[in-house]
Amino acid sequence: MPHKIALYPGDGIGPEVIAEAKKVLETLSLDISFTTFEWNTTLYAKTGRCAPEDFIDQLKPYDAILLGALGNKANAPEHLAVDPLLSIRKAFDQYVNVRPSINYPGIEIPLKERKPLAIDMVVIRENTEGEYTNLGGRHYAGMPQEAAMQISYFTRHGIERIARYAFETARKRPRKELVSITKSNALKYSMVFWDEVVAGIAKNYPDVKLTSQYVDAAAMNMVRFPEMFDVVVSSNLFGDILTDISAVVTGGIGFAGSGNLNPSRAFPSMFEPVHGSAPDIAGKGIANPIAAIMSSAMMCDFLGEKQAAKKIENAVVAHLTEGTVRTPDRGGSNSTVDVGNDIVKRLK
Repeated sequence: MPHKIALYPGDGIGPEVIAEAKKVLETLSLDISFTTFEWNTTLYAKTGRCAPEDFIDQLKPYDAILLGALGNKANAPEHLAVDPLLSIRKAFDQYVNVRPSINYPGIEIPLKERKPLAIDMVVIRENTEGEYTNLGGRHYAGMPQEAAMQISYFTRHGIERIARYAFETARKRPRKELVSITKSNALKYSMVFWDEVVAGIAKNYPDVKLTSQYVDAAAMNMVRFPEMFDVVVSSNLFGDILTDISAVVTGGIGFAGSGNLNPSRAFPSMFEPVHGSAPDIAGKGIANPIAAIMSSAMMCDFLGEKQAAKKIENAVVAHLTEGTVRTPDRGGSNSTVDVGNDIVKRLK
């Protein structure tokens, strides 16, 4: 049976970078079928939504989703533009968000005197509860006493399963180190609970060294000494912030791929570049497609196509190391398509 992949290019540069990721995948001898869903913020003016009402049902039969980017303020409010993304994560129980950060050869990074591959971390972020819930509301709208409430929601089940995934990830890596990100000195209910549950799971992994850092300290350490991190586990909000920092210190979000995983495989998992839709450069053909291509490699790995995933990564690293074909964000003058073609050439 072929792997059934749903392509969801989305807004802005999303279609441009997903086209290159698809081209890379089609170069490999994989049994894959693609279906493209043209859902984006242009639908909002016509329907009041940025995706069809039954979009979850339409995506459910697929093995994986490859997403480009969502959002364009000119077309729809941002919180409505990204609602399909958050809905997919929850509806398909994609409770693991994985974002690797590696300073590959050929990428200039803002930190001095770091050799290639010196920074190699992976952040495991809880993806379905925590701070990103729909619990809360607005009250007394327009009145002097107007109030807004956004409730963070943590469950033992949710913390335990993300902690187990993080420990299992750390166990498979050479260093076998895990840092749990918390803020239990200020959030005495949710984060103290987080710490207690993670510590309980740690008893089953004596071979993994567990430490914890407050989120503000972790943010500073990722900037001044990112080499200290191997595997990181965090709540939804903390992980969202820290992964952008980890991407920037290893060269920028134009290189960062990610996966939203349902480890049980009961529902499709989703893979996406970390960057946004960048409407200011959309249509110019200058977006860096490497994050989307690396996301496609992560998708291959998750689907069991590990040899294909490694081939894509090796081709990207060779492309970066040589550095002759570069989009403007890397100081070059090449196009999105040029980068894709160069990586395809290396695969062939």
